[in-house]
Amino acid sequence: MKLVVVSAGLSVPSSTRLLADRLAAAVDRQAPADVQVIELRELAVEIAHHLTNGFPGRALSAAFDAVTRADGLIAVTPVFSASYSGLFKSFFDALGGHDKDALAGKPVLIAATGGTARHSLVLDHALRPLFAYLKAVVVPTGVYAASEDWGAEGLPERIERAAGELAALMRGLSAAKPVRDEFDAVPFAEQLAALRPAG
Repeated sequence: MKLVVVSAGLSVPSSTRLLADRLAAAVDRQAPADVQVIELRELAVEIAHHLTNGFPGRALSAAFDAVTRADGLIAVTPVFSASYSGLFKSFFDALGGHDKDALAGKPVLIAATGGTARHSLVLDHALRPLFAYLKAVVVPTGVYAASEDWGAEGLPERIERAAGELAALMRGLSAAKPVRDEFDAVPFAEQLAALRPAG
């Protein structure tokens, strides 16, 4: 299986990338996958060009292909002005313009980082509607990490729970691939059943 991580962190090192890496490692432990990380700051110029001329550059085109072909996606953004970053939104706008069905039926884990816990609602009020519009299947547990969450109780558990939900969906879709036409959607009841704990 292939897991693609989209990180919109701007600084180096970045707490956004740190959260992305922890989520990817947790998913990989539960459903071993080939992990590819896409750093959006490295694509910023190509994203801007694509939005103005409609043609993706070589690196951006490769990123689009990776996301489209992935069995699962982790999308992590820093919080700016109580929402996702402009770079994060611009990438997914460009992806949707390039292929409106690129994320259709794809399992997605959403996550965000910010300076205060007060911005945690960004997951449900900004990220979840964005990916619902793009027809992705967003796992129930989103992960928000404020500055005070690093090293505190709760964050590792949220990471593991969200990773387990994404891993279950990825396994379910991967197992279904041989008997499905590429244009068939996975029934919603089947997606929900994949989230139930084993045992």
